[in-house]
Amino acid sequence: MRQSYLEAYKGGEGELVEKKSRFIATVRPVKSEAEAAAFIEEMRKKYWNASHNCTAFCVGRNNELTRCSDDGEPGGTAGRPMLDVLLGEGIHNVCVVVTRYFGGTLLGTGGLVRAYSGAVKEGLKNSIVLDKRPGREAAVTCDYNGLGKLQYIAGQMKLPVLDIQYTDIVAARLMLPEADVDAFVKKVTEATNGKAVIELLGTPYYADNDGELLIFEE
Repeated sequence: MRQSYLEAYKGGEGELVEKKSRFIATVRPVKSEAEAAAFIEEMRKKYWNASHNCTAFCVGRNNELTRCSDDGEPGGTAGRPMLDVLLGEGIHNVCVVVTRYFGGTLLGTGGLVRAYSGAVKEGLKNSIVLDKRPGREAAVTCDYNGLGKLQYIAGQMKLPVLDIQYTDIVAARLMLPEADVDAFVKKVTEATNGKAVIELLGTPYYADNDGELLIFEE
């Protein structure tokens, strides 16, 4: 059975100031090491005069690839804490660059860890992270007597209706959570006395983006 997972969908930016040092976190969705490298280079050019541009990224549904860099900060005080935030939040296919403009006061090891971690959290707050769920698209055809029953079941199970066509019969397409396919088929079959025809189609992932249904063919 496939599993749901969190993925960066749209990047964002967050900032915090610690003892006059500015920490600017920029988050970007990435699907490969090459995309992450290109984004990191883009940020280094944008913030060419910064004290540090520290980085962390996770690529793959199971975090098959993770990398981080302290970019001159004391070892383990920037990149690894940044990566730990991404891993702790369970977010996949994401890269973050935290840019530091030194304010003249040393923060110490603990202070740097808190600042870089905190900056990543601020950046994520201003990003869009989706909960991508494994789904199954279903096409259902039934007569008009079965329509109300189908609508009731869809509402009861909170299933998104992708499309519905009315001709001499009713033809609807719905998105089902993968784990609920058997239950849906059983309910519709029983409610329509086997008259509804159910065809199971693709197996995309889907997500709710503030009320907008997004479908991802993977």
